[in-house]
Amino acid sequence: MSKDFLWVEKYRPKKVSETILPPELKNTFQKIVDGGELPNMMFTGTAGTGKTTIAKALCEELELDYIVINASADGNIDTLRGKIKQFASSVSLAGGYKVVILDEADYLNPQSTQPALRNFIEEFSNNCRFIMTCNFKNKIIEPLHSRCSTYEFNFDKKTMAQLCGQFMKRLKDILSQEGVSYEDSTVANIIMKHAPDWRRVLNECQRGSISGTLSATVVSNVASTFPDLFSSIKEKNFKKMRGWVVNNIDIEPAAVFRGIYDNMIDYVVPGSIPQLVLILADYQYKDAFVADHELNLVACMTEIMANVEIK
Repeated sequence: MSKDFLWVEKYRPKKVSETILPPELKNTFQKIVDGGELPNMMFTGTAGTGKTTIAKALCEELELDYIVINASADGNIDTLRGKIKQFASSVSLAGGYKVVILDEADYLNPQSTQPALRNFIEEFSNNCRFIMTCNFKNKIIEPLHSRCSTYEFNFDKKTMAQLCGQFMKRLKDILSQEGVSYEDSTVANIIMKHAPDWRRVLNECQRGSISGTLSATVVSNVASTFPDLFSSIKEKNFKKMRGWVVNNIDIEPAAVFRGIYDNMIDYVVPGSIPQLVLILADYQYKDAFVADHELNLVACMTEIMANVEIK
């Protein structure tokens, strides 16, 4: 599939000034561009907030050669060593530093691969810089933290409201360029549902625009299906519960976990609520690392079925 087909790639900002970030964070990155010096950096925060986009934009504006390695796919130590050494050991044809962007670095094994990465940073410090992105900074070993400038992509409610307004304007421009008709309310609902995961917002809009009109069904509320889910759990009907998971697999698992948490008082016996919260927190954390999200969600519901009393 061509990258130009995917809106997240086609409309990915190429400059720091084009990104949607809090002013203070954006100004910090602009100063790096203006100064012409790129340190080793670590970007932490939830998925889709622009970590990889800003890493690429910095390299593009500074005209630096760079490579992107996805640690969740190429995170074993031999693959990582081979790719980094092949790229970092040669001199940049463009002059200046070369940059390794290591996406989802929290997937790297903290006992073997992360210590090796620390050694790579030191070995190639004369001509190479490293930018790591991660969702969970506590999964990164301290020696890597100490070798990087860390930037948080976590936003408070006031900042989030401002960013949502900016992204709505950007999204309406994209829809217009793609010839898609839309209702402002539908665009706003998609943003409110998935923010600050801008990547998810854009993917959902593209998915819902195949007909040429942005469909309101793309923002269907998962909570409306909870009566069926909790009924299957109460009845200990595994087949029915698994069917619910399969029918809702296109919904972000984090939205399912959060939806259950927000609505649990309506369905769960009060004495079981603490156990339910612990189960949800455990499986939401695991979801960031598993290969099969359906299996993880089914496992979560199975544990709820076994340990939580439903009204």
